[in-house]
Amino acid sequence: MGELLHVSSSPHIRSKVTTDYLMKMVIVALMPATVAGVCFFGWKALLLVCLSVATCVATEGIYETLMHKPLTIRDGSAVITGLLLGLNLPASAPWWIPVIGGVFAILIVKQLFGGLGQNIMNPALAARCFLLLSFTGQMTNFTAGGGLVKLVDTVSGATPLAAVKAGEKVDLLSLFLGNTQGTIGETSALAILIGAVFLLVLKVIDWRIPCTYIGSFAIFVILFGGHGADGYYLLEQLLGGGLMLGAWFMATDYVTTPITKRGQLVYGVILGCLTGLFRIFGASAEGVSYAIIFGNLLIPVIERLTVPTAFGKGGVKHEK
Repeated sequence: MGELLHVSSSPHIRSKVTTDYLMKMVIVALMPATVAGVCFFGWKALLLVCLSVATCVATEGIYETLMHKPLTIRDGSAVITGLLLGLNLPASAPWWIPVIGGVFAILIVKQLFGGLGQNIMNPALAARCFLLLSFTGQMTNFTAGGGLVKLVDTVSGATPLAAVKAGEKVDLLSLFLGNTQGTIGETSALAILIGAVFLLVLKVIDWRIPCTYIGSFAIFVILFGGHGADGYYLLEQLLGGGLMLGAWFMATDYVTTPITKRGQLVYGVILGCLTGLFRIFGASAEGVSYAIIFGNLLIPVIERLTVPTAFGKGGVKHEK
């Protein structure tokens, strides 16, 4: 009887589409951002991404073998974690940064919580936050170049958002195309949007979380950014930094997002407001990673408040 009542871990796919298929489609969708990162930052960027993927897959395989668990390295989840972690690194990072980050993401954040479907935070983002806190210098050095396309310099190699926070103007076309400073996979809004459209067309992701996230962030910036409805400043905030990559590829993670449609809308609003809060009022110019991690921790509360009332409950009791 216990086996009959056992419910598998998330993601719970309510169709004939398999988890393996979904993971593979996300990997394909991340290829434009990966290729763009290599074009802008050179072969060092590709090396870091490959090291990140290899570390994540190897860590998962070794851990599951030692713990006598079924091997899940073929489901693609470790590859996605490695890709997202690698794309969130600066191209100037030393080779050991993705190795440490990959081990932390898979071993600490994913496997020690029970494996795929049991982790309470996005492993790649949790690892990025850990690396930012532990190796701040290596994670905030954006002076690398050497790609096929010359990067547009801002202020001593600073990211566009740091330049905006310092009162500088940033070229919007460079932000859209990606030939500017930043992490490997976040600079090209065009490449990210190509992958996002691919996932939307295949219905691998839903529009609610990313669109609500971006929309609520835009409203927050207009209200509290100090520039009102200045379209140029708003586009700098929308296209700069990790907002696009975070909204379309990390906030939509099946495991760490609400399952109800209303919960997804609430989740998107929370992420948008938190990102705006961190960016505008925080010491750092960025805030996407921390916003999504905080949002992940709020999922149980969001689902409890937004889950539909069961039929027959909550109604008015009539006396006979």
